[in-house]
Amino acid sequence: MQIDYSTLSQTLKSLTEGETDAVALMATVTCEVHHADDRFDWTGFYRVTESELLKIGPYQGGHGCLVIPFSRGVCGAAARTGQTQLVADVDAFEGHIACASSTRSELVLPVWNGSGDLIGVFDIDSNQPDAFTQDDADHLQAILKDCFAGVK
Repeated sequence: MQIDYSTLSQTLKSLTEGETDAVALMATVTCEVHHADDRFDWTGFYRVTESELLKIGPYQGGHGCLVIPFSRGVCGAAARTGQTQLVADVDAFEGHIACASSTRSELVLPVWNGSGDLIGVFDIDSNQPDAFTQDDADHLQAILKDCFAGVK
């Protein structure tokens, strides 16, 4: 199954219109994205809860790491740099945190609120190597921007 980003975007717009609570939005985005494509083995958010620290938020899949410092892993790199991390082979990523031994590739996108503050990262893991493309990253970043624009 290949993801239909147009349908996913429209579905999320209709489900989240007017919502400004970040956790409610994270839960809804996670559910819809996780079930939109069978490449997605673990899908969820890590929230910025204090300076230089991410804590697990709404997710779907097996257990995730509870806490990730900005200084470690793919999620930390996305939070630290503010840049999308598209990792074809997690074993080749220096400092990768293996929250699940089945993860082979990962896509992590920074999430900004409407004020331009980093509120978390959106993490998608796949048990398939090289599962994600720049097209996935671009579409998902646009969806996240739309969904979280009303969060202050």
